[in-house]
Amino acid sequence: MKHELTLLLVATQFLTRLPLPALRHFDPDWLHQSSRHFPAVGLLVGGLCALAFGLGELAFGPLTAAVLATMLGVYITGAFHEDGLADTCDGLGGGMSRERALTIMKDSRLGTFGTLGLALALLLKISLLASLDTAAAMAALVLAHGGSRLACISLIALLPYGGDIEHAKAKPMAQRLTHRQWWLAGLWLLPAVALLWPLFSPGHWLLAVVLAGLASWHMYRLLKRRLEGYTGDGLGATQQLAEIAIYAGLAARL
Repeated sequence: MKHELTLLLVATQFLTRLPLPALRHFDPDWLHQSSRHFPAVGLLVGGLCALAFGLGELAFGPLTAAVLATMLGVYITGAFHEDGLADTCDGLGGGMSRERALTIMKDSRLGTFGTLGLALALLLKISLLASLDTAAAMAALVLAHGGSRLACISLIALLPYGGDIEHAKAKPMAQRLTHRQWWLAGLWLLPAVALLWPLFSPGHWLLAVVLAGLASWHMYRLLKRRLEGYTGDGLGATQQLAEIAIYAGLAARL
């Protein structure tokens, strides 16, 4: 249990900028093992964003609340996943070959594809959240942030690392995730689903799962075909698309 709590702390430090105590005698392999707690970090981030939405809705209304919740999520994570989405759009949109795509994705400058992809993604998030009532929007934030992290690490279980391991920013994350670790990661979502189940119809739940699955499958196919595996940026893009897909499923007018 102590080791798992340590891994949860490592996952939180890796995925967020929340002030946390430093770890002594850090083992780099802990980062790879901590990926099974990524959904838990997503639930934490989603909970904080839900609180921002609730307060924003009371003070200003749903649209401003959606903007504030999105801003807080970007701030807490340091735009970690948004940066991955932008780099992936630039690399896969502007690079015809695998080598050229990887080179573009390493470039810190933002291109046309990355700018458009990021802007449209943020607009979609905000508009979908603003279309929900307060309780549903707050629940959607928790579920989408948690569920999208599970979708993200699913690629680590299904694909090999597609980038240059020697130049990887987080080399331990270049190791393949076992299916057992993926199932353990999914257990984090069960309490949230059980608690929030009454807020949405079965059709909305089903649509959210299907759309998130399709988004993940699309990224799996795209990264396998273009890069022969996943990269850190590709994982960030997968998280963003899955998050939007969950919002879309829960907000759809069925």
